[in-house]
Amino acid sequence: MTQHRFDLLNPLRQRLDQLEIRNPEVAQFIYKAIPAQCPFERDIKILGRTLFHIPPMCKLNPLYDQLVGLRFRAMCYLVDECGIDLQVCS
Repeated sequence: MTQHRFDLLNPLRQRLDQLEIRNPEVAQFIYKAIPAQCPFERDIKILGRTLFHIPPMCKLNPLYDQLVGLRFRAMCYLVDECGIDLQVCS
């Protein structure tokens, strides 16, 4: 017997996955707005010794994979279609 689970965020996930990048300004905004790495992950050190590690909290975001995919598509659009050097954008 299969169980059907209702996912409230599924329509938003599908919308983000289907979003096409066609505008260089929008692509640059997405590329800059969505970080490449989780900004919250940290090692807390005192006197060179690691006391504890704060894990990446981004993985708790239910839309994390879709946002990273959107950033990747924006990056590919800028490089492949616009010929923009991303080191200049950063």
